[in-house]
Amino acid sequence: MSVLVETSVGDLVIDLYTKEAPRTCMNFLKLCKIKYYNYTAFHRIERGFIAQAGDPSGGGQSIYGVLGGEPFFPAEIHPKLKHKRGTVSMAVTGEGPGVSGSQFFITLADDLDYLDGRYTIVGQVAEGLDVLEMINSALCDDKYRPLRDILIRHTIILDDPYPDPPGLEAPQSPLPSEERLAEIAMEAGTDLEQVSESESARREREARAQALTLEMIGDLPFAEVKPPENILFVCKLNPVTRDDDLETIFTRFGKILSCQVVRDSVSGDSLGYAFIEFDQKEACEEAYFKMDNVLIDDRRIHVDFSQSVSKLHGKWLQSRVQGKALKMKSRYRDERASSRNERSFDMVFDTSQHSKRTSKR
Repeated sequence: MSVLVETSVGDLVIDLYTKEAPRTCMNFLKLCKIKYYNYTAFHRIERGFIAQAGDPSGGGQSIYGVLGGEPFFPAEIHPKLKHKRGTVSMAVTGEGPGVSGSQFFITLADDLDYLDGRYTIVGQVAEGLDVLEMINSALCDDKYRPLRDILIRHTIILDDPYPDPPGLEAPQSPLPSEERLAEIAMEAGTDLEQVSESESARREREARAQALTLEMIGDLPFAEVKPPENILFVCKLNPVTRDDDLETIFTRFGKILSCQVVRDSVSGDSLGYAFIEFDQKEACEEAYFKMDNVLIDDRRIHVDFSQSVSKLHGKWLQSRVQGKALKMKSRYRDERASSRNERSFDMVFDTSQHSKRTSKR
């Protein structure tokens, strides 16, 4: 008396305790037979504890409820059956004390004897312990919902000792409904490259639009601006650490153009982070790899490449004020801006057409 459960990460073979829990085993077998569990997810996975599934409709009723009878039935507790790794038990619903429906869970560890006597043990995973370990290692959110859905794709009855109850019809592996597909976030085993292409394209379009907006209002010199590759961001500094202290420590990697601990504009106290500008990109990369988590003034610092473009933006603004040349990449400013007022923004339409219109007046 066994069931083959095909999941997104592999197959499980479950041997059922038909003698110890006959009614519960019949319920589980017949739900598998009518493909009740197809395309349902393991909606709760607690690492080292349980993986719970079997609730496609939100109500999680038994085969008897599906056929028009009582949706839930009393638990069948057998004193000789114990919970261990790979044990399949029926979850208890909130409809009453010790009643079961369609939801079940699989234990993911040993030494779970405190579950004994509380839940009906329906079977044991006989094959697929490696698949069980993959389920156990799934990444989940704070509500134990897997970030990538692990689905029960299909169930196959290997041995069924029970006659079918009146009214039961076994379909031939139906396709999932639109409602069921809408509930699936991303199935485990999905080719992430295909999914990520459309998602990355959407994010890239949004980033370009935001950058162009910042360029138009003057917050960026040009939309394609990138952070400088020779500036290091250092944080988690001790408030007593000074600029010259950092410069002395980091100067062994190469020539430093500037080293500045960011301070409060009113009190002058250190804000705990700094920017170090190297003369060469290679020196910045070497400092990044060797100085992260280093102890400075009794503090473990963190270093990363700077993502700020404020220095480039400041140079760009200064060049506009002083009339110095700057390589322009803007789509919304005329390259001949140096011959006119440097502080004014150009119009999007052609200036030659605009001059002809004004001369006609």
